[in-house]
Amino acid sequence: MTRLRDLVRSEPKRGVAIPRWLHRLLSVGIVTEDPQLARRQRCANVAAYAMAANTLVYLLLFNTAYDFEGLRILNIYNASVMVGAVLAPRLHRVSDNAVAYWLMFLLLCGNLFAVWGLGLESDVHIYFTFAGAMLFVFGVQNWKLFLAFFPLFVAALLVSLNFAPSEGLLLPDDSNLVEMLSSNALINTLTINAAIIFYALSALRQAETELETQYERSEALVTTVMPASIAARLKAGEMRIADRIESLTVMFADLAGFTEAAHTRPPEEIVDYLDRLIRGFDALAEAHGVEKIKTIGDCYLAVGGLDARAREGAVAVGRFAFAILEAVASQPPLGTRKLALRIGIHSGPATAGVIGDTRFTYDVWGDAVNTASRMESHGVPGRIQVSESFRALAGDAFAYEERGTTDMRGLGAARTYFLRPREAGHGDLPQARSA
Repeated sequence: MTRLRDLVRSEPKRGVAIPRWLHRLLSVGIVTEDPQLARRQRCANVAAYAMAANTLVYLLLFNTAYDFEGLRILNIYNASVMVGAVLAPRLHRVSDNAVAYWLMFLLLCGNLFAVWGLGLESDVHIYFTFAGAMLFVFGVQNWKLFLAFFPLFVAALLVSLNFAPSEGLLLPDDSNLVEMLSSNALINTLTINAAIIFYALSALRQAETELETQYERSEALVTTVMPASIAARLKAGEMRIADRIESLTVMFADLAGFTEAAHTRPPEEIVDYLDRLIRGFDALAEAHGVEKIKTIGDCYLAVGGLDARAREGAVAVGRFAFAILEAVASQPPLGTRKLALRIGIHSGPATAGVIGDTRFTYDVWGDAVNTASRMESHGVPGRIQVSESFRALAGDAFAYEERGTTDMRGLGAARTYFLRPREAGHGDLPQARSA
């Protein structure tokens, strides 16, 4: 089972690795704390930078292949669009969708000018198709806003295809430049679409990775505070979990002398001691098929038989009790005092269920719990005291040392036993599975 502690302390999973400098560049102008809005606004920045890069390519093309003065109008146009695109991320401070509106305006008006100036043979009208990719910028949740703009681009494309001049108004006789512009438009469109889609999918993958991590932590948290079968019922939508268990084996284990030993010790030492001990108990509980219910101070409450296999649950709890006795015996002293466990076990009817709302918990109640608690409180450090009903249920899986009749507060006289392991080869149930 995945440990919640391990998940919390582990390094977060990574999606597609994006260099930090690029992430900072894509985050320019973004001030929101909403991660979903920030991802959408980074997509807007990608589109803005792609538009700026596209116009820069045209500026360089015109200046290296042709005379700057002869193409002054186009250079002014491209320079204006590039500046407008570079400054677009600053508009994030105005509103959530300000950059999206601005980019749509630049794309619509600027491309209409380019189509009429350069002509249909230059294929620059292909840039109208970027309107579809602008859905990444608006976000699916703002699809109505997107649909308000999208028909304008469809109309602009249809008007251009039907009414724009083939050779253009600015360069009607320069076939070499037109061919160069056509090739450049197709290559740029392919590159820009790839860049926008790549970043959008990268952001989506990162979001999925974060959700996977959160899901794993929530799953580990639920299965940490309650048995897996109960967690499954909760996740299936069962509103009220309340079970009557006819034969539940309940174990209380308390550190005898802990309060006195911890009185003079620093908090860090006490917490480290208990944390190390309880983590060991938890691992042993899982290995023996025992369900931990909770800890109450230095007291550990666990049960067996929740799955209605009463005898198997009783034997599992007994073996678990021996295991934690050994675990405590191997622990170093707390300060100058060597501690020992006092354990009590009883089998009987009980009620189990989930209670609470903001901090819900799975707990057990009833005579079986009360009697097990008395078995522990009237027990002996280093020994496992069990009731007569536990002996009857577990049978010859263990050996028993009769203690006699013990007068227990709230229960009266009760016949009790100290549990002892059987000799090798005499048990009739399989041993606990390995951790």
